[in-house]
Parts: sequence; C-alpha cells; structure tokens
Amino acid sequence: MISTQAWADAQLLWDYHHMHHTPRACSVAVGLGSHDLGVADVTADLYHQGLAPVIVFTGSTSPTTRARMPRGEAVHYCERAMELGVPDDAILVEPRATNTGENIEFTKEVLAGAGIEASSVLLVSKPYEERRSYAMMRKLWPTVDIVSASSPMGLEEYTNSIGDAPMVIDMIVGALQRILVFPEWGLAVPQDVPYDVVLAYERLSQQGFTSRLLPTEAAT
Repeated sequence: MISTQAWADAQLLWDYHHMHHTPRACSVAVGLGSHDLGVADVTADLYHQGLAPVIVFTGSTSPTTRARMPRGEAVHYCERAMELGVPDDAILVEPRATNTGENIEFTKEVLAGAGIEASSVLLVSKPYEERRSYAMMRKLWPTVDIVSASSPMGLEEYTNSIGDAPMVIDMIVGALQRILVFPEWGLAVPQDVPYDVVLAYERLSQQGFTSRLLPTEAAT
C-alpha cells in the first residue's frame, strides 16, 4: 500500500521532471528507447504535426524490456510508429544503445551516416525522464537546441497505464538521483533542484523506493 505522503512526494518529483517545453519544429525527433511504447506514440504524433521530417528511434534491450521487446526497443518503436502511419523512409533505427549516453552518441552517428545535419532535436522520453534526458543532451550534444517532449498524461493516468505503481515511483526516484549525481560524473549539466524536491526524494528513498538507484560509482 502506497501512503498518501508517498503519492504526494511522487507527484512533486513528477512535476519537477517535466521541462514544460512547447513543441516546435526541429531538425529531427529522437525517441529514447524504454519499456514504454508511449514514447513511440508521442514521436509519431509530433511527426504527423509536421514538427520533424525524420525520426530516430534508439535503444537495444534491458532487463526491463527484454521480454516485452525481444527485437529491441528501437525496432519495436519503429514498428509502432509505422502502425500509426509514419512512413518507413522517415525513420532511422539505432539498435545498439543500452543507456542514455549511448542513445545520444549513437544517434549522432546514425544521423551523420545518413548525411543529416541536426541543429535542433525534439527529444522524446518517458514523462519522468524529460529533465534528466535534457541535462544529458546539453552535456553530450551541446551544439543542438533541445525541445523536450513526452506523453501528456498525469502521474495517476500514467501509473495506471503501466500497471505497476511501485515501479513507476522507483523510476521517478532513480531519475532524480541521476539529476543530482550525473553532473559530478561529467554526464549532464547541473539542474537547479528545489529543496522540497530533494526532501521528497529522500523520503521516498527512505521508504524503500530504491530499485532504480545507482551505486556510488558512475553508470548511465
């Protein structure tokens, strides 16, 4: 049973993780691989709005996605986008990345190989990964403008869509930890984290929402 305080703390972190960017036309849309096919849905919708002429889906598999996406996250995203009417010649698939740093570096390689110069990126992620992904992109790909995007769902609706509330809160807590520590590891630009957000993160960690926390050594 998740307490009222835990839900309130999760909501605080959820709101903080959003960058609140307004979608606008960019050189390319990049869908970051994960367990959530909603990333592909949002990316396809942005394409149909005419906000990006080409899509890159990036991601291999992880322990979280291996069973449900055996052909790899990027491949399953591509298939979903095509089901939603995106033509295959508008999609590039990057199937090797196993973490966000690799998502970024390998996406750059795929675009260079296709002869595409990107000056701006619509960066599509899970809702609670917007800020972390943005901070990593600013560090690892500083030459492009970044517009963050994700599903417009609220926390309750998103949690219901995933069907595993403790896992979602674990993920929200893990994303906040990365925002705090990645700048020290050279993986992200610093973000201003309000004190009440830090306190909420600490309370959730103390209550056991820790499965997505990293050890003290650097990892992505």
